[in-house]
Amino acid sequence: MFSKAFRPLIGASALALTLAGTASAETVFTPVSEFTGRISAASTERGVPVYKGSKVVISGEGLIPGQEITLMRGPHVLNSAAPLVVDAGGKFTFDLDIDAEAATGLQPVLVIAEKPAAAEVVTLKISPEVPLSGAEKFAIANGPVTRGLYQVAYSKASDAVFVTSAVGRPPVKQSALTKLDANTLEQLAQVSPEAAPPRENGEDAGLFALYGVGVDDVNGTVWATNTRQDTLSVYKQSDLSLVKQFAPGTVNHARDVVIDEVNGRAYASATRTGNIEVFDTATLEQLEPIVITSAERGGEWSAMALDIDTASGTLVNVSMSTDELAVVDLKTGAVKVIALPGAKGAAGVAYDAAEGLAFVVSQQSDNVLVVDVAKGEVIHDLAVGAQPLNVTWDAVSKAAYIANRGAGTITVVNGKGEIVANLDAGNSTNQLRADGQGRIWAVNKARGEDDPTGDNLWRLTPAQ
Repeated sequence: MFSKAFRPLIGASALALTLAGTASAETVFTPVSEFTGRISAASTERGVPVYKGSKVVISGEGLIPGQEITLMRGPHVLNSAAPLVVDAGGKFTFDLDIDAEAATGLQPVLVIAEKPAAAEVVTLKISPEVPLSGAEKFAIANGPVTRGLYQVAYSKASDAVFVTSAVGRPPVKQSALTKLDANTLEQLAQVSPEAAPPRENGEDAGLFALYGVGVDDVNGTVWATNTRQDTLSVYKQSDLSLVKQFAPGTVNHARDVVIDEVNGRAYASATRTGNIEVFDTATLEQLEPIVITSAERGGEWSAMALDIDTASGTLVNVSMSTDELAVVDLKTGAVKVIALPGAKGAAGVAYDAAEGLAFVVSQQSDNVLVVDVAKGEVIHDLAVGAQPLNVTWDAVSKAAYIANRGAGTITVVNGKGEIVANLDAGNSTNQLRADGQGRIWAVNKARGEDDPTGDNLWRLTPAQ
């Protein structure tokens, strides 16, 4: 977690003035300075969550050489031996042992600087460590696909699984849409997206890299979001040939895309806005968007995951910036916004139409909230593991499946808010979807180039 810029201690220069004849060394109000620094608190092993009893490194950069740093949690000085001294490069590091009795959650650590004076709070997240359980309840198959997996969707018509992948940051040069046999997990076809046009400043924009994915069995197509170019593209399921590439800017920071095969609509979430962009799946025309407004005073919606129940005509979406749930009645256009107390960094959502429940997972609070949609209330709040990112509901097993990216697990939760299994899914579990036949499809990302189970497709089948 990174802090904002350092802020000077209260009082600025006025409080630094001393009474006539008093030496400056005798005052606690020493000189202050406006400057920018970055502080982080993370596990000593990259990509690994912070748990009770683990080791943490608190580090800073962009600070003033020679500045003295004191770290405090409440009244306790963490670096009690002596202040930390910022080196000539403007950096410092401090190794900290988290005790076995530490409480999970977002822990504030006060960073106090002197010579000159400033202060800031950095957040240290201690995640719940949920033990593995219930593997005997599932038949689990997995296999490698390609680098940089992001999302997965199953097509009943093709009896195939479609997976998107993208490697690195812009300009992305490696990306693919891959089609795999749902029974053998063997690759059937793969295509790389087209090159995107240069940016307005002439910079290379890389490929129309593929991130989110949804399938349309009525029209035999696959929809994918091109997040880096704020748009999406459509491919044929049969041979993965490109049907249409929408222009850059069509969907702001496009994340998810879900298909309503009953009414011939595709819905794409425009992150950092309140828009759910709408498309006709037959004509591929863009229609008027669904616009969601936060119920928080001054809140700005940031659309994340989508889920849809076509039978009831219900679309659900969560806002990462305001931690709210939106329930959209697609028949009437009515939007119901529900507050999510206990959520921080809401990212994933799944909908159980039979019971009228929404399952919302949040990256920062490491939990799943079970929401009674009709009442607009959170009825269960359950810790599920580090950094839950996505969730899917399976009507066959009547359970929600949660991808915990930090923990590298898939947690299975029933409608009562109880964990019925917690499964090992390699590292960095990213996204998952139920296929309507009782199977769960998931993808995970590699932690480094030598991760033996990284960038795998996973198939979970509940035991009979």
